[in-house]
Amino acid sequence: MAFAIKTGISEPRANAFIFTAQKTMYGGKLIAAGDIVFVFASENEGGNGLIARAVVTSAEPVPRKPDIARQTPRVSIAVRRVALAKRPLGRDELKRFKDWDDGRPETELNFKFYRQATNKIVGIMDETAAFLDRFF
Repeated sequence: MAFAIKTGISEPRANAFIFTAQKTMYGGKLIAAGDIVFVFASENEGGNGLIARAVVTSAEPVPRKPDIARQTPRVSIAVRRVALAKRPLGRDELKRFKDWDDGRPETELNFKFYRQATNKIVGIMDETAAFLDRFF
């Protein structure tokens, strides 16, 4: 399984990133060292969407807070960039893919990242990872 993260990125061309206590959805809590992760700079924080393909160098679940009943699992990860995106892919390119049952990689990304626009780590299908690989 591959993963994707959408979050605020201060230095898009950095060789490594550390993402602390990131929200996870759609299997994102299963991310582990050695996994491939596609890095999206959140448009809500001034980013432009897909910026890099990276390898997870460490992943650590964030302990749940005992006084809160419903909590979204969170994880802290460190990643090493292995490629920079050569063409854009973000909200503008994905917003027209709204038929949630069409099985397209673009639709999976639109659904998981932009239907609920919070920053997060998500698990993605192999077909979606192959689609994203074409951007590098």
